[in-house]
Amino acid sequence: MYLIGFPLLVIPFAIYNMIAFLTPGLSWTANVATIHLISGQDWTVTPEEIILAFSILLLGVEVIKAARMGVRGLMDHILSMILFIVMLVEFLLVARAGTSTFFILMVICLVDVMAGFIITARTAQRDIQIDRTMDPTV
Repeated sequence: MYLIGFPLLVIPFAIYNMIAFLTPGLSWTANVATIHLISGQDWTVTPEEIILAFSILLLGVEVIKAARMGVRGLMDHILSMILFIVMLVEFLLVARAGTSTFFILMVICLVDVMAGFIITARTAQRDIQIDRTMDPTV
């Protein structure tokens, strides 16, 4: 799989930037669709909700990818950290990125970075313990 060393959260980051800078008149809270539920309630879907839901789904894939060991996994963690830093700088310095939607995207990216490093550290710790117990000279 070629996407192992590629942080998937770049996709919603790029989509956000394309929408924010290429279509500045778009409101993140505008109604995209209204879905009538069986309960009788009307559920309105906004661009904000779509991009956040998509990002959370990609976060799940990123957490699964974090369990892989090797050079590609390490590169994925480094690129995820760089992506978080870029998002933080953009949030602080660019006016169009100063929205709640972008902030939540940035927090999702931070969770990806933290989960990646924690899962990798825990997995590496288990590998070391298994090697020690299987070594007959210990």
